[in-house]
Amino acid sequence: MADFVGDLLRKAAGKSEKYKSTEVQKNLELDFDLGNLLAVDNNPIDLKQYRSDPESFLKDLARDNTQLLINKVWQLPVERVTDAIVAKIPAPTTVLPREKPAPKVRQPTRWEQYARIKGIKKKKRGNLVWDEELNKWVPRWGYKRAEADREKNWLIELPGNADPYEDQFAKRAAAKKERVAKNEYQRLRNIAGSRKIRVPRGIPPTDKQTKEQVGKSIMLARSATASLGRFTENVKNEKPSKGHGKKRKFLPLVGNMQEERERNLEILNIVSKKKAKLNLSKAVNVQVAEDEQTELRQRKLPKRRSKAGDTRGRWNRGKGGHKGGSNKRKKRSEERRVGKECRSRWSPYH
Repeated sequence: MADFVGDLLRKAAGKSEKYKSTEVQKNLELDFDLGNLLAVDNNPIDLKQYRSDPESFLKDLARDNTQLLINKVWQLPVERVTDAIVAKIPAPTTVLPREKPAPKVRQPTRWEQYARIKGIKKKKRGNLVWDEELNKWVPRWGYKRAEADREKNWLIELPGNADPYEDQFAKRAAAKKERVAKNEYQRLRNIAGSRKIRVPRGIPPTDKQTKEQVGKSIMLARSATASLGRFTENVKNEKPSKGHGKKRKFLPLVGNMQEERERNLEILNIVSKKKAKLNLSKAVNVQVAEDEQTELRQRKLPKRRSKAGDTRGRWNRGKGGHKGGSNKRKKRSEERRVGKECRSRWSPYH
């Protein structure tokens, strides 16, 4: 029995060493701001203990101050919320600096101002509404809204003064798009009005044009006709338009010879500095084309055949020819040679 009690005491002593006490003693009390869960410790730091083991010293100091803060929190009035007990935190007393400025109060829109004057209160409406024609609940927006519109408006009555060939469904869709665009424009205009931004009426010019730009625009407008403005009537008290555009500038024929000499020398230097470039691919293509043309011409020429009694046979060429041969060719008239060449050239095509 004594052994059993001794074991329990040793276990209890071990637990007490593992978990520190909730009571912490400080020479000076801490300053607490429970609204921000803030605790400020004004006690001096033991430098010897800090220099010997800084990590453990800081951990113990943080643990003791946190324990004191938690003890202070549990001294506040508490209440039970479902299965938990919570403490009522008071308002903070320390003003903490903000990283960014506080947001400004949003200005009310025109509709909100009108509703406040008339006493109109915003009511939350449900997504479903009862449709008398379909005899069922249909959504006001979102999922299955377009399907309900198609079921409801599957047939459109043609007005009496409308074109019978006009697509009424497309007309209704265009009108809906126009209403949506108008609502979006009104929404953006209300936002601009709430922020006191002046909204211009109409389309303002992008920038202020100069006198030359206005004159050029007038000239282009006058010349934008089939006759290029030749028969366009002038406005009263309108001055004749001057020629616009770039004009070619020619060098004077008579002038300073030194400038002309310098220009010519500059041109000569530019030409002399340039090196001749050989386009190798172009030269190869030209040579290949010439070879192909030569080969084609040789193919089109007819082959000459030796005949009996012809002194130009292969055995009669040169000095060492056949016994009855002759080294001199017979002279032919020009007309006979040309006629024979024409017959031999055109004979394969007949």
